[in-house]
Amino acid sequence: MSFRLGLTGSIGMGKSTTAKMFADEGVPVWDADAAVHLLYSPGQPAARAIGRLFPTAIDPDGGVSRNLLRTMILADPDVLDRLNATVHPLVAENRAHFLAAHAEAPIVLLDIPLLYESGIEGDCDAVVVVSAPPEVQRERVLKRGMTEAEFQTILARQLPDAEKRARADYIILTTGLDTARAAVKNVLADIRRRITQDA
Repeated sequence: MSFRLGLTGSIGMGKSTTAKMFADEGVPVWDADAAVHLLYSPGQPAARAIGRLFPTAIDPDGGVSRNLLRTMILADPDVLDRLNATVHPLVAENRAHFLAAHAEAPIVLLDIPLLYESGIEGDCDAVVVVSAPPEVQRERVLKRGMTEAEFQTILARQLPDAEKRARADYIILTTGLDTARAAVKNVLADIRRRITQDA
């Protein structure tokens, strides 16, 4: 069975960039956001389920409009809870298919923004948290075009960075690409040592 390494971090901490660095090292990566994007496509299970729950959040092509959903969540935070209850089981099924397809890989990476919030850390052999100073995080997020209100809404739903770091097995600081890349290599070297010792 593969060593399951969870990757998480608050919005704007550099998680996607770090996940790519793991992929560059030959580690299969399951991306929760990409899985959701797929499931939101026309005809997919999440799109059909959300269409039943929130018909106004569906585009004319039958796919889910993230912009409309975001507006609904900002207007009523309960929408997010109902959405998560519908989508999370479908995402878990997608993750299970990925793990089965890569069962022979020594290490797999599970890139999950809400890993701790969803209680998924129990399914991981170790967790790496990406982190950056708050001012760097805020600058990155606002540069993407997100408003301050949207940023604060998302932050309020996420475990604080300090708590994530306290619970992590590994921490990767993403203030510089070279530093982060070196940290990725160090994490993988340590995990390979652990695998060898447990063999």
